[in-house]
Amino acid sequence: MTNKKKILVVDDERITTELVQVFLESYDFEVVCAYDGEEGLKVARAEKPDLILLDIVLPKKDGFDVCEELRNDPDFKDVRILMFTAKGLSEDIERGREVGADEYIIKPFSGKNLLVVIRKQLGL
Repeated sequence: MTNKKKILVVDDERITTELVQVFLESYDFEVVCAYDGEEGLKVARAEKPDLILLDIVLPKKDGFDVCEELRNDPDFKDVRILMFTAKGLSEDIERGREVGADEYIIKPFSGKNLLVVIRKQLGL
Protein backbone atom coordinates (compact mmCIF):
# COMPACT_ATOMS: atom_id res chain seq x y z
CA MET A 1 0.00 0.00 0.00
CA THR A 2 1.45 3.32 -1.00
CA ASN A 3 1.00 6.64 0.76
CA LYS A 4 1.72 8.58 -2.41
CA LYS A 5 -0.92 11.16 -3.24
CA LYS A 6 -2.42 10.65 -6.68
CA ILE A 7 -2.87 13.61 -9.00
CA LEU A 8 -4.81 13.60 -12.25
CA VAL A 9 -3.66 16.14 -14.85
CA VAL A 10 -6.29 16.90 -17.50
CA ASP A 11 -4.86 19.05 -20.30
CA ASP A 12 -4.93 18.70 -24.08
CA GLU A 13 -1.45 20.23 -24.43
CA ARG A 14 0.68 17.09 -24.15
CA ILE A 15 3.94 18.97 -23.56
CA THR A 16 2.39 20.79 -20.57
CA THR A 17 0.94 17.55 -19.25
CA GLU A 18 4.25 15.71 -19.57
CA LEU A 19 6.23 18.53 -17.94
CA VAL A 20 3.80 18.68 -15.01
CA GLN A 21 3.85 14.90 -14.69
CA VAL A 22 7.67 14.70 -14.56
CA PHE A 23 7.83 17.66 -12.16
CA LEU A 24 5.27 16.23 -9.73
CA GLU A 25 6.69 12.70 -9.89
CA SER A 26 10.05 14.17 -8.85
CA TYR A 27 8.27 15.22 -5.62
CA ASP A 28 6.96 11.68 -5.09
CA PHE A 29 3.40 12.16 -6.32
CA GLU A 30 1.71 9.52 -8.44
CA VAL A 31 0.50 11.21 -11.63
CA VAL A 32 -2.07 10.04 -14.17
CA CYS A 33 -3.05 12.03 -17.25
CA ALA A 34 -5.99 12.64 -19.55
CA TYR A 35 -6.12 14.77 -22.68
CA ASP A 36 -9.79 15.75 -23.05
CA GLY A 37 -12.76 16.34 -20.77
CA GLU A 38 -14.52 13.03 -21.36
CA GLU A 39 -11.29 11.08 -20.83
CA GLY A 40 -10.68 13.18 -17.70
CA LEU A 41 -13.99 12.06 -16.22
CA LYS A 42 -13.30 8.40 -17.06
CA VAL A 43 -9.78 8.49 -15.61
CA ALA A 44 -11.00 10.33 -12.49
CA ARG A 45 -13.65 7.67 -11.84
CA ALA A 46 -11.24 4.80 -12.52
CA GLU A 47 -8.21 6.17 -10.62
CA LYS A 48 -9.85 8.05 -7.71
CA PRO A 49 -7.19 10.80 -7.51
CA ASP A 50 -6.64 12.94 -4.41
CA LEU A 51 -6.36 16.08 -6.54
CA ILE A 52 -7.18 17.06 -10.12
CA LEU A 53 -5.36 19.72 -12.16
CA LEU A 54 -7.97 20.64 -14.75
CA ASP A 55 -7.55 22.81 -17.83
CA ILE A 56 -10.64 24.70 -19.01
CA VAL A 57 -10.24 24.66 -22.79
CA LEU A 58 -10.48 20.95 -23.59
CA PRO A 59 -11.82 18.87 -26.48
CA LYS A 60 -15.14 17.00 -26.03
CA LYS A 61 -16.09 18.60 -22.68
CA ASP A 62 -14.65 21.76 -21.14
CA GLY A 63 -13.09 21.95 -17.69
CA PHE A 64 -16.00 23.88 -16.20
CA ASP A 65 -18.40 21.07 -17.18
CA VAL A 66 -15.98 18.40 -15.93
CA CYS A 67 -15.59 20.19 -12.59
CA GLU A 68 -19.33 20.64 -12.18
CA GLU A 69 -20.03 16.99 -13.04
CA LEU A 70 -17.45 15.78 -10.52
CA ARG A 71 -18.77 18.13 -7.83
CA ASN A 72 -22.25 16.63 -8.33
CA ASP A 73 -20.84 13.14 -7.72
CA PRO A 74 -20.72 12.24 -3.99
CA ASP A 75 -17.57 10.14 -4.60
CA PHE A 76 -15.67 13.35 -5.44
CA LYS A 77 -16.83 15.63 -2.62
CA ASP A 78 -13.40 15.46 -0.93
CA VAL A 79 -11.26 15.51 -4.09
CA ARG A 80 -9.44 18.82 -4.54
CA ILE A 81 -9.98 20.34 -8.00
CA LEU A 82 -7.62 23.03 -9.25
CA MET A 83 -8.45 24.87 -12.46
CA PHE A 84 -5.16 25.04 -14.36
CA THR A 85 -5.54 27.34 -17.34
CA ALA A 86 -4.46 30.34 -19.38
CA LYS A 87 -7.99 31.76 -19.00
CA GLY A 88 -7.31 34.31 -16.29
CA LEU A 89 -10.19 36.78 -16.67
CA SER A 90 -12.14 37.55 -13.52
CA GLU A 91 -15.31 36.02 -15.03
CA ASP A 92 -13.40 32.78 -15.72
CA ILE A 93 -12.13 32.67 -12.14
CA GLU A 94 -15.65 33.37 -10.83
CA ARG A 95 -17.13 30.62 -13.03
CA GLY A 96 -14.46 28.25 -11.70
CA ARG A 97 -15.59 28.99 -8.15
CA GLU A 98 -19.24 28.59 -9.14
CA VAL A 99 -18.66 25.09 -10.51
CA GLY A 100 -16.71 24.06 -7.41
CA ALA A 101 -13.00 24.56 -8.10
CA ASP A 102 -10.87 24.78 -4.94
CA GLU A 103 -8.13 26.89 -6.55
CA TYR A 104 -7.42 28.62 -9.82
CA ILE A 105 -3.87 28.49 -11.22
CA ILE A 106 -3.12 30.64 -14.25
CA LYS A 107 -0.63 29.52 -16.92
CA PRO A 108 2.16 30.20 -17.42
CA PHE A 109 2.90 28.94 -13.93
CA SER A 110 5.90 28.53 -11.69
CA GLY A 111 6.64 24.98 -10.62
CA LYS A 112 7.43 26.17 -7.11
CA ASN A 113 4.07 27.96 -6.80
CA LEU A 114 2.22 24.97 -8.26
CA LEU A 115 3.86 22.70 -5.69
CA VAL A 116 2.98 25.07 -2.82
CA VAL A 117 -0.69 25.18 -3.89
CA ILE A 118 -0.90 21.40 -4.36
CA ARG A 119 0.68 20.68 -0.98
CA LYS A 120 -1.64 23.20 0.70
CA GLN A 121 -4.72 21.68 -0.94
CA LEU A 122 -3.65 18.18 0.09
CA GLY A 123 -2.77 19.27 3.65
CA LEU A 124 0.89 18.31 3.26
